[in-house]
Amino acid sequence: MLADIAGSIWWLLVVLGLLVTFHEFGHFWVARRMGVRVLRFSIGFGRPLFRKTARDGTEYVIAALPLGGYVKMLDEREDDVPEQQLDQAFNRKSLAARTAIVAAGPVFNLVFAIAAFWLMFMVGTQELRPVVGVSEGFAARAGVPPDSQIVAIDEQTTATWTHVVLGLMGPALDGDRVLLTLQQDAGRGATIQRELDFAQLLKPVDEANLLDDLGLRPWQFTMAMPAQLGQLTEDGAASAAGLQVGDTIVAIEDTRIDSWYAMSEYMDEHARAGVPLQVTVRRDDREQRYELVPKLAQDSQRVLLGIGASQPDEASIAQWRETYYFNWRFGPLAAVGAAGSELWRLTTSTLGMLGRMLSGQASVKNLSGPITIAQMANESAGMGLSRFLFFLGLLSLSLAILNLLPIPMLDGGHLMYYAIEAVTGQPVSERIQMVGQGIGLLLLAALMGLAFTNDILRLFT
Repeated sequence: MLADIAGSIWWLLVVLGLLVTFHEFGHFWVARRMGVRVLRFSIGFGRPLFRKTARDGTEYVIAALPLGGYVKMLDEREDDVPEQQLDQAFNRKSLAARTAIVAAGPVFNLVFAIAAFWLMFMVGTQELRPVVGVSEGFAARAGVPPDSQIVAIDEQTTATWTHVVLGLMGPALDGDRVLLTLQQDAGRGATIQRELDFAQLLKPVDEANLLDDLGLRPWQFTMAMPAQLGQLTEDGAASAAGLQVGDTIVAIEDTRIDSWYAMSEYMDEHARAGVPLQVTVRRDDREQRYELVPKLAQDSQRVLLGIGASQPDEASIAQWRETYYFNWRFGPLAAVGAAGSELWRLTTSTLGMLGRMLSGQASVKNLSGPITIAQMANESAGMGLSRFLFFLGLLSLSLAILNLLPIPMLDGGHLMYYAIEAVTGQPVSERIQMVGQGIGLLLLAALMGLAFTNDILRLFT
């Protein structure tokens, strides 16, 4: 527990340090190119932990609160500017120069995102193919067969389950129709098409559990593994019932069991502590029936059988990996195209989700704050370099989109003022900007409060 907390804090600092530095460096670099004097380059807010002044007078600071940063430029609206330095003041620059300086932060975040995706594809990443392991409920009624691979949604190629979720989320929330292109026999068989009419859903989908709500379960190893017992605990329910290592469970009550997954699903749904279950096992080519009484776990939240799966052989694992997984790896040039496609896919889905949250079609529970970001950073770092690079790219893209929102105090708010100036020929008055800053501060406080509340609720649900 303490290790997870420490790891989450560490990786949060690493991730925010990288992304904030790159964002603020965008403002800094373009400002210098436009002839604006930079007074301070700060990573973080609050009390300085590190401070150094360069020969050109720029002060570089690392501050105590690492949830952002800023670049302070010479500006007559903030301080008195010596007459000989007026040509270096931000407010004296042309509209085009000011726009470029403000837009540079989000643009650099986009550059960072595409660079992270490019490097991810260069390093290589192993993904689970979007093969349907279980089709039930809505998906089954639409005729989606198990062991079929979803290869496209409305002609948009889907190479991973992430692509499938992104492709289905919007139409599911909007109640639209989509056309699935599927390839049977785990992507090796005939191609078929099935229409999903989300207007026929019996209840609204939960964005966090989209696939479950649609009745789609991704393929997993346990679906191909027989329910063969590889280990038993001495005082467990299975040992007490007379089961032995090597037994294969073939039925529970009147339900036939064809895999470890099916057995686990049945137990999760029907097993109750102290309530006997009639279990049929195959032993030495003969079927025998036993009465098994599940026991209650110490945490009182689940029941235990005292069994473990038999380890599949290396040949089976190799075959499953070849069939159900693929390695995504490209050369330098091909990786650029793949990174661009990934950036476009994630940008459109993020903007779509944001619009649906504003219109009430999607829940604001999808907003995440620093706690969730820290947990995801820690988890992705533990999954290897490619997954961490994907997380970095996704978060950098999210920061770019957030900063481009037309909210005063954000880059997007300043760009909104510059757009008004471009149309009217007059800069927005300082009084209106001050009022806008107050409104922006309230909006940001509400947004951060909501995100933090969501984080806390996730910890206890």
